[in-house]
Amino acid sequence: QVQLVESGGGLVQAGASLRLSCAASGRTFSTYNMAWFRQAPGKEREFVAGIGWSTYYADSVKGRFTISRDNAKNTVYLQMNSLKPEDTAIYYCAATRGVITASGHRYDYWGQGTQVTVSS
Repeated sequence: QVQLVESGGGLVQAGASLRLSCAASGRTFSTYNMAWFRQAPGKEREFVAGIGWSTYYADSVKGRFTISRDNAKNTVYLQMNSLKPEDTAIYYCAATRGVITASGHRYDYWGQGTQVTVSS
């Protein structure tokens, strides 16, 4: 069992930066591939970034967001730079024993989410 807790969201202006954190419980964190998803009001949940043997990004965030992990701290991060109003969403981290995929159904554990709001 893995419990995930996100933090770091907030209200920022366009062009600002935020760093999201996702703290995981358990001693098996390093065996999971991790990802960030987001869901904006009235929209489907979408894949943002993932980290396994490599890192993967949605086209909409490539070059602006960076995913990383610190296995010693059981934490995965999402550094978000040059934020845009369209980045406004609830951001969720997720864990999978499988490969990184944009399909949320492949993930075994989810956090409760953290709100990111970007004003124009």
